[in-house]
Amino acid sequence: MIGKLKGTIDDSGEDWLLIDVNGVGYHVHCSAKTLAALPGRGEYAEVHTEMLVSQDMIRLVGFAAPLEREWFRLLQTVQGVGTKVALAILSTLSASDVANAIAVQDKAMIGRAPGVGKKLAERIVLELKDKAPAFVGSDMGLTRVGAGLGARPTGAAAEAVSALTNLGYGQVQAAQGVAAALRKLGDDQPTEKLIRQALKELAQG
Repeated sequence: MIGKLKGTIDDSGEDWLLIDVNGVGYHVHCSAKTLAALPGRGEYAEVHTEMLVSQDMIRLVGFAAPLEREWFRLLQTVQGVGTKVALAILSTLSASDVANAIAVQDKAMIGRAPGVGKKLAERIVLELKDKAPAFVGSDMGLTRVGAGLGARPTGAAAEAVSALTNLGYGQVQAAQGVAAALRKLGDDQPTEKLIRQALKELAQG
């Protein structure tokens, strides 16, 4: 299993790159956002990879960050989402955009990706609402905001924190995001509104 490549980018195309690792060239399929995030031809790059093995082919799919690879894997757990569709989604939306869309059940945002119709978009946000990559990190631009809630959250705040942790945010980060949302919006806000604002706060940085 090839999980990471470190080398020089030898060539690239619309949806692929060729990376030279100690004289061996690896052809790697990538999303548009990954290609945009990586350096140009002749420069050193580190690419996180997923190796796909079928009866007649072995392919490598590359990602600029581990979190994008986690979403690639997770998206494919949904019926109707294969490699092509998962890459189309990650070419259209960043990993944080996907997380935000699923958190607030925004089918239209997921449906912006080529090849994703209304029914498939609905299935994706529904099936993944309680799932998330096993970790998050600086890839999502997470920043600590404020001092957190300072006490155990209750009501809508507790539900918002729970929703954010289900998406993969740490308990402290989720509480800080909700605390920032409460400071901006005031008390007595519905859960969905708190989640939307907390995601905006956590995505800044």
